[in-house]
Amino acid sequence: MSLVKLTIKGISYSQTQNGAYALILNEVDGDRKLPIVIGAFEAQSIAIALEKEIKPPRPLTHDLFKNFADRFDIVVKQVIIHKLVDGVFYSSIICERDKIEEIIDARTSDAIALALRFSAPIFTYKNILDKAGIYLKANPLESDNPSQENDDILSDPETFGMEEETNQSGETYAKHSLSELHELLQGAVENEDYEKAAKIRDEISRREV
Repeated sequence: MSLVKLTIKGISYSQTQNGAYALILNEVDGDRKLPIVIGAFEAQSIAIALEKEIKPPRPLTHDLFKNFADRFDIVVKQVIIHKLVDGVFYSSIICERDKIEEIIDARTSDAIALALRFSAPIFTYKNILDKAGIYLKANPLESDNPSQENDDILSDPETFGMEEETNQSGETYAKHSLSELHELLQGAVENEDYEKAAKIRDEISRREV
């Protein structure tokens, strides 16, 4: 079976599953998207790996694994999403140490969080993409079937959370100046509130485009 290379398109909050997020993977040489529902912690870890400016004061679980692997000269070569059963994706992490290759079973969300930290490529098999891949329209509001499955999850795959995030006081981040946003970002990182930090960073990125 042929392998298909994937890249991360974005993370979107799932309105169909409370507390869950949709990780959107994009076919490199095609237009299909592969949505995978993941938990909040894994979404947070992936978002932090994507956001180069957010540096946790202490290592998260996936950072700890990366530090451990570096210390013992273990390299993650690639991640393969190799199976789909009853809506659950199964993945393997291909590692190498002293020129000896090992294959480790992993949850897809964990495997991708580690792939980002090792700059390792992500693959899936063509038959899995044929089965679970979708074509995501540029404007989801133009969908021919508004109630189509995945519409709620994929309404805004480019952002980590909702388009207009609010802080604990109910104010939108759009009301803050750039300098205030940078202060809020620093405070969120120091408090290890990385989900909030990612949302603030999204607002900063929109301003600096």
